[in-house]
Amino acid sequence: MMRRLLLGALGAALFAGAAGAQSLPVISQNPPDLRWREVRTPHFRVLYPVGLDSAAQRTAGRLEAVHGPDGATLGVQARPLAVVLQNQTTVSNGFVTFLPRHAEFFTTPEQGQNLGTVDWLDGLVVHEFRHVNQFDKARQGVGRVLGPLLGDGALGVAAVGVPQWFFEGDAVGTETALTRSGRGRIPYFGVGLRANLLSGRRYNYQKAVSGSLRDYVPDWYVLGYFMTSYLKTHRGPDAWARVLDEYYRFPFYPFSFSNGIRRTTGLRVEALYARTMADLDSTWRAEQAARPAPTPVRALAGQADTRVFTQYQYPQYVTDSTVLALKSGLGDIAQLVLLGRHGRERRVFTPGLVNIPEQLSAGGEKAVWPEFRQQPRWGQQVYSELKVLDLKTGRARRLTHRTRYAAATLAPDGRRIVAVQTTPAYHHELVLLNAATGAVLQTLPNPRNDFYQQPRLLADGRIVAVALSAAGKTLQLLDPATGQVQNLLPVANVNLTNPQPWGDYVLYNSPQTGIDNIFAVSLRNGLTYQVTRPIYGAYHAAVSPDGRTLAFHDYRATGARVVEIPLDPATWTALGAPATRDAPADPYATKLAAGEPAGPRIAALLAAPDSAGGPRYGVRRYSPLAHAFRVFGYGVVQSPAGNAVSVGVRSQDFLSTTQAFAGLSYDQTERTFAGTGALSYQGRFPVLDVEASYGGRNSTRYFDRAAPLDSLRPARWQYARVLAGVRVPLVLTRSKYLQALTLGAYYLHERVYNYPATLRNRDETGPTTPLHALQTYLSYASQLKQSARDVAPRGGATLLATYRTTPFGTALQANQVGAQAAVYLPGLAAHHALRLRAGYQYQQQNQYNFAAAISYPRAETSYISFDRLAAASADYNLPLAFVHWSVGRVLYVQRLRADVFADVARGSSLVTVPVNGVPVRTRAYQDFRNGGADLLALFNVFHLRTPVEAGVRIAYSSYLQRVVVQTLAFNVRL
Repeated sequence: MMRRLLLGALGAALFAGAAGAQSLPVISQNPPDLRWREVRTPHFRVLYPVGLDSAAQRTAGRLEAVHGPDGATLGVQARPLAVVLQNQTTVSNGFVTFLPRHAEFFTTPEQGQNLGTVDWLDGLVVHEFRHVNQFDKARQGVGRVLGPLLGDGALGVAAVGVPQWFFEGDAVGTETALTRSGRGRIPYFGVGLRANLLSGRRYNYQKAVSGSLRDYVPDWYVLGYFMTSYLKTHRGPDAWARVLDEYYRFPFYPFSFSNGIRRTTGLRVEALYARTMADLDSTWRAEQAARPAPTPVRALAGQADTRVFTQYQYPQYVTDSTVLALKSGLGDIAQLVLLGRHGRERRVFTPGLVNIPEQLSAGGEKAVWPEFRQQPRWGQQVYSELKVLDLKTGRARRLTHRTRYAAATLAPDGRRIVAVQTTPAYHHELVLLNAATGAVLQTLPNPRNDFYQQPRLLADGRIVAVALSAAGKTLQLLDPATGQVQNLLPVANVNLTNPQPWGDYVLYNSPQTGIDNIFAVSLRNGLTYQVTRPIYGAYHAAVSPDGRTLAFHDYRATGARVVEIPLDPATWTALGAPATRDAPADPYATKLAAGEPAGPRIAALLAAPDSAGGPRYGVRRYSPLAHAFRVFGYGVVQSPAGNAVSVGVRSQDFLSTTQAFAGLSYDQTERTFAGTGALSYQGRFPVLDVEASYGGRNSTRYFDRAAPLDSLRPARWQYARVLAGVRVPLVLTRSKYLQALTLGAYYLHERVYNYPATLRNRDETGPTTPLHALQTYLSYASQLKQSARDVAPRGGATLLATYRTTPFGTALQANQVGAQAAVYLPGLAAHHALRLRAGYQYQQQNQYNFAAAISYPRAETSYISFDRLAAASADYNLPLAFVHWSVGRVLYVQRLRADVFADVARGSSLVTVPVNGVPVRTRAYQDFRNGGADLLALFNVFHLRTPVEAGVRIAYSSYLQRVVVQTLAFNVRL
């Protein structure tokens, strides 16, 4: 996967299981009126919406071209694959999955430096198809045995011990070897690791692979690229193919991947990491020693001097001495702040789902940036709308609606905006907007379909932007009034970014010296100059209104800081002719390319213009409904709810409109079998769900209630259950609060057969009393975004309302109404949070008990079903310590935290008691006054990157009148 963001994550996390009914998850969908087409090649089928024909043909041709070379160093020729082009979203992403086995490419290119000098879709082709080859490498050894038992799911099971850093790092290495660019050639990609090593922050492997909540630890893309590339360049291009051959012989034991490396190279994974870091450290220190002394800089005042990784980026002058910047970090959600030369930082505004294109813009006492906004129901339809902030009042407004602007900047007077958008047809456009209304003033022609990055408006109305074409990148000066276009630099394989006009110059970022520097090109004579000499990297130049000072963010191991230098061309270093290629950013890129025999051919193909021709493949209509069922897992499969293993099949189509499951499961507790089938159609506004199950029960029952209680004996019977209904999941996020709403209504029918007992539990149906019930629910949440160090939401509210009834007047009769609400508030210190929660449940349960509709007091070991239940709780969540504790290779602890809670509740039910020998109905009450604490540790095991949280609950139960100790995992009592 090449980039971030899953906009529907809040709804999935908060409402999974809210109804207690549906078991198939909601997956992001496209609008149902979208029409689809399919291109078939010898090895691929490319699915795409109507209107994307040219890009689909081009992508299909690129895929065919890389089919052999992309997997050559792994010794793999991948099986045929489906690729879905998603053009309704403005998120820049791509991924491969084997459940079902296919790839998805999101067609909006990213605006940042990691794009490099390769077309966005071309980069996805090389990177994501490498993942396909990695997965197909598992079709050997144990994976070959598991295939008939698990279907494509066998690929994931066999690869369970392969670390994520290998998958992503190896794919980054492949994009670097097979293209003229790739992230391995981009200094910005590895600047964090470079800064760590040159600052003496060489972490152990446990910390490097598991992460930190205090220090910057490079992600698995960076870590993996350098580790996999070190081995390829020192042990041969096919080194990882040999490692995986060893691993897949038998992968199911701890550190099996490390043992595969050891058997191939003689190195354990920790030793490979240590050698990679030592190699990089010595190489980068030698390069640093050879560079001129760094430019003296002055950091703006008020920036956090903290031990926790914190960044200040993308400065923009508001006055001659005040700068607007984006602050973020492990302890902070992204926020706009004002910095000056004296005093402290001042928080201005906290944006929503920011689509920051590594660029901010301020002008005319306003600031502008793009934000993601998902269409509430259709998760694949994600807009990028412009927000404008009034810097005088601190108020922001939504300027555009349902737009696709990926980058935007204000004119110096704040009256116009220039923005970049990529249309659903994969056509790139520069658009001029009215900054007051958002109205489109002009769309500039782009007949060659160059891709534009990070444009800026000059005071005279002209535009300067980075332009990427098949031949490379340049800086273009465009005049909207005349249509003239001028290249300020040669079109070359140089990763230009962040242009900033000033007087007779345009400042810009370039890695042509081996690290990222700020350069300038003269508008008069085309000569170029080096403006900065940083230690690690200088980014995002901004010029003060008086033209005397230059601000930029200077990268450091503790996070980027906004600094200033005098703006004086006399101090710049004249370079003469502009650069035509970047200097190597790491010691491996050139050797990686040399190890790929087909590398020059693929790089030349990707650099060829679209007009160069190529095969054109046949196109056919593609109906999602006609292809609704596609079995991807069979034999031994996991149930959709994830709580049992069954023998059966799972199906999901490539567009995720239809999911199905059918299987036979075995209950080890009761030693009974059950057959289950489930179907969820999600291609229309309401999600349609149907489930059916039939199975056996085996339990011990009392056959009478007479004293003495000696009628307890085994009983066996069968049950049948049918569930059908609809749900409407909506994502409503539009600010710094993540919001989601789900509505649902379900019909439940359940009956039993051959029931031998004369008495039944009230939460079960009987032989002559089937259940016909309706359940409706509403679930809403609004939660403030969290930083990595926050242990709970520090703002927001949730609501869950449930109504269950048996309205048909047949068999069992019962009713239940429940509502529960919570508010989240900041605690007394950073990262502390308070939750206040209250709920009420009423039910008529003379014949049947529904499951609880509100939370029951903690520390209780069993649930008592009352006619009426009122409950309230208070939770105070706080971190106790952020640590880096390692226990050999087995355990790595990152955080200790506590949740101190108090639960109160009152339950009551009508009961019959004898009064003077006469039965009398009266209400009996039971109060609960419970309190305690959850003590939890966040840790990683066996070098796995995904952390686990587990701990213990110690609480007092007033009902049991004793202290209860319970184990917790994922904050759920086991």
